[in-house]
Amino acid sequence: MKIHLIGIGGIGISGLARYLMAQGFSISGSDITQSPTIRTLQQQGISITIPHNKDCIKDQDIVIHSAIIKPDNVELQRAQELGIKILSRAQALEFILKDKRVFSICGAHGKSTTSAMLASIFPEFGAIIGADSKEFGSNVRAIACQSIIFEADESDKSFLNSNPYYAILPNAEPEHMETYDNNLQEFYNAYNCFLDKATKRIVSDSDTFLANITQESLHLNPKEDISHISYFLKDSKPYTRFCLRDFGEFEVYGFGEHTAINASLAILCALDEGKNIQEIKENLKNFAGIKKRFDILTTKDCVIIDDYAHHPTEISATLQSAQIYKNLSSHSHITALWQPHKYSRLLVNLDGFKQCFENLCDELIILPVWCAGEAPQQIDLLKEFAHLNPILAGRVMRNGNSLIVYKEDKPIKHLDSGIIIGLGAGDITYQLRE
Repeated sequence: MKIHLIGIGGIGISGLARYLMAQGFSISGSDITQSPTIRTLQQQGISITIPHNKDCIKDQDIVIHSAIIKPDNVELQRAQELGIKILSRAQALEFILKDKRVFSICGAHGKSTTSAMLASIFPEFGAIIGADSKEFGSNVRAIACQSIIFEADESDKSFLNSNPYYAILPNAEPEHMETYDNNLQEFYNAYNCFLDKATKRIVSDSDTFLANITQESLHLNPKEDISHISYFLKDSKPYTRFCLRDFGEFEVYGFGEHTAINASLAILCALDEGKNIQEIKENLKNFAGIKKRFDILTTKDCVIIDDYAHHPTEISATLQSAQIYKNLSSHSHITALWQPHKYSRLLVNLDGFKQCFENLCDELIILPVWCAGEAPQQIDLLKEFAHLNPILAGRVMRNGNSLIVYKEDKPIKHLDSGIIIGLGAGDITYQLRE
């Protein structure tokens, strides 16, 4: 079967492309511009058209498109003319996963990390994750296997199409509420529907909703089940050591209580599957973190860290991890480089953003809002965050093992010491990397 993917450079669609190719499908794709992801796919033998062109739609059996592709896209229109079956990414998931044994991980925070940890414990399973696992250098482990570890997405309700055998939930904090008409009841109904679809359920009692779900589930109570948490550095890399119930001691890459919680969910799932406890402990040590999640780019005099955190809860957890790193190292201060992601998220969570930096960083530099397709809105960041005495900048640029901060194309600050942590889901990750 021939499948064409429009928007193949995106993390979600590129993952589907790799996975489908491993299952034996013939894959082609297109996108608006070249990128490192597209170059990697091309090297793997996938034919990709740049930019979109109606002539690349010929005799495919199915066309799959990302959520940002509009109906007036020339390739979509050509597929309609030829009578080719068209699926959105959400619809495609149902097609791809319908006959699989899916370990479906969902939640507002921690789902990528939990998914990658579970993929480390089950190296024999396929995996599609929302970020690159450093263990296998991709967001996909392209194995033709009946079982698959899948990071499900609640932002567009596509998690409801993930055919969960296991439903694994680190949390269910309200996020992407525009998808649910800003209605909490609709939001929680969707999560209940997700849980109803699953054969087995593993949840962290991290919020009232999950602690009181009615479906039969295996519950993790972090306060009672996790103990003796400690942190250490190994070759300048962060590790957490903890005990889970009476299963003994575990070690996992990363810092913070949230890291121990995510790992515990993966461990409980593996135990429920009948995995040997010693094998779980050893396999979990293969987890090497995921790209853009407390991703340490440089060490020594200047530690530069890239993190995807773009919600107050995530930023607070990440900065707490940075505090642990500071306490275990010789570094004396933390600089937070924050690129707000979307005006709608910034305005809805403004009070949370104003609080999440307090006492967790020594200096705050705010970059322009990454609008992600939204119309700009007026907001006085200097006034709103005056209590933190922030620096408003235009961009940063990597300079060897340091960073130069620019405003209106003029350098205003040179960051060459301490811990510098970039926070955001926009292009800040590229600004931090050479």
